[in-house]
Amino acid sequence: MNNIKLILAGTALGTVFGGLVVATPALADERTCRGTIRAVAVDGVYVPKGATCTLVGTRVDGDIKVGRNATLVAHKVRVDGNVQAEGARSVSVISGSLVDGSVQVKQGGAATVTSSRINGDIQLDDNRRYQRVNGNRVGGNIQVMSNRGGVQIHRNAVKGDLQCKENRPKPTGGKNVVGGNKEDQCRRF
Repeated sequence: MNNIKLILAGTALGTVFGGLVVATPALADERTCRGTIRAVAVDGVYVPKGATCTLVGTRVDGDIKVGRNATLVAHKVRVDGNVQAEGARSVSVISGSLVDGSVQVKQGGAATVTSSRINGDIQLDDNRRYQRVNGNRVGGNIQVMSNRGGVQIHRNAVKGDLQCKENRPKPTGGKNVVGGNKEDQCRRF
């Protein structure tokens, strides 16, 4: 009889403690960046309002999010998620970087995406300063809409479409290899 009580008590404790272990959340290694992060792995990166963040050889297992008036320089990074910026001062994804998701820069300042591989889309929308998209391999589309500071799109290999609308001045560029369509302001690129 005592053995049965011990077995039942052990089972009950195992269930309680096992449930607690399963319910305990994992601690994320998301980093707020105000400065430089070198060749380490992090779950995600957040660049807060007004800060400048430089990533050099960093592996990001989630997203990079860039706040208002913030600056991101991502050099030879690997990002398993997206690079997302709204209202940022400047965003640069350069020099052999790999982004498994998309690069999305909206309602901000300058953007530079050069010599990198983007497996999703590059979306530059309603930005005020110069936008540069050169020498990339893009698995999705390049979409450049309503930018006001000038745009250059040159020597990209794009699996999807190259779409440009309502940019002033009109974008410049050429020598892009596009699997889909070249549309509107980019139709001759």
